[in-house]
Amino acid sequence: MKFHLVSGACGFVGRNLVKRILRDNQDKIIIVDDLSTGIHPSKWLKGQGGTVKDLEVFEEGRVYFFHGDFRKLLNRMIEDQQYIQKEYGFEFDKFTDVFHFAAIVGGRAKIDGDPMVVAMDLAIDAEFFYWVCNHKPARVMYPSSSAAYPVDLQSDTDFVALKESDIDFEHNLGKPDMTYGWSKLTGEYLARIAAKHYGISVACVRPFSGYGEDQDLTYPIPAIAARAAKKEDPFEVWGSGKQGRDFVHIDDCIDAIFLAMDNISDGSAINIGAGRLYSFLEIIDIFCSFAGYKPTIKPLLDKPVGVHARHSDMTYVAERYGWKPKVSLEEGLRRVYDKAVANAQAQ
Repeated sequence: MKFHLVSGACGFVGRNLVKRILRDNQDKIIIVDDLSTGIHPSKWLKGQGGTVKDLEVFEEGRVYFFHGDFRKLLNRMIEDQQYIQKEYGFEFDKFTDVFHFAAIVGGRAKIDGDPMVVAMDLAIDAEFFYWVCNHKPARVMYPSSSAAYPVDLQSDTDFVALKESDIDFEHNLGKPDMTYGWSKLTGEYLARIAAKHYGISVACVRPFSGYGEDQDLTYPIPAIAARAAKKEDPFEVWGSGKQGRDFVHIDDCIDAIFLAMDNISDGSAINIGAGRLYSFLEIIDIFCSFAGYKPTIKPLLDKPVGVHARHSDMTYVAERYGWKPKVSLEEGLRRVYDKAVANAQAQ
């Protein structure tokens, strides 16, 4: 029986990945989250069935939930590589796949407003890779971010579609986006060290602006959808609204994560994006068209907006792996809008 480990499993990407594993195979999963921002598994998993010591059991014994700081569990596993097996009576040697989503997140307001808290991700990642290099799981997934790309390639006067080679660890890294970008860039470097010097199979991904139906309202897509569903007018937008992002649906994100796991082992990274830049004004216009009205736009020029334009060049992924997103932006936004309407009606 294969056992997988997912940190930060109750966050947006983590829980969608866990559900995909459950859908596609019969493996068992240990999930870890302190629920500082995540959603308790009882809200999105089935079959809550007692406990194994301090682990809550779900999905008829296929998922085991450790509620707490991932670093606490890491320290125990660093002290004793067989801690999980001994403490809970599980019969497996090493984890098969390890997915590391534990991080301090919270959107643009958190990145700009509390950068030293976000910098704590550096500590989480350092302890994680130290454990990985000793435990040696079969495969490791490290989710980096498009925030790792140099900000001078994303300005209002000089922006380009960002390709994987724009981050060059051998020659010129550039300056990433605040402490969050630095933490992800450092995590990628640790992934490369783990692969090169310790023989760990590690894949990295650089997701752009992921979104989906169950994303929380601290992120722009569900927040805009919720306000459109209520027919907000005037419609507030952070900054001018002309700043743009590359929006990719969570279903495609999960597909690309497994694509990377199956094809990358040296710690290198691939983009996960749609390869198209949309401004927030365009996103508002699409949602309001679903709602059947055209509001007055009210710019909030005192709000943080980040870089002007961030979008992916997906040429490498398409040519090397034959991959492209399946969910169009209109289809994905329609799903989010329909969920927002349902939520509004339920209130």
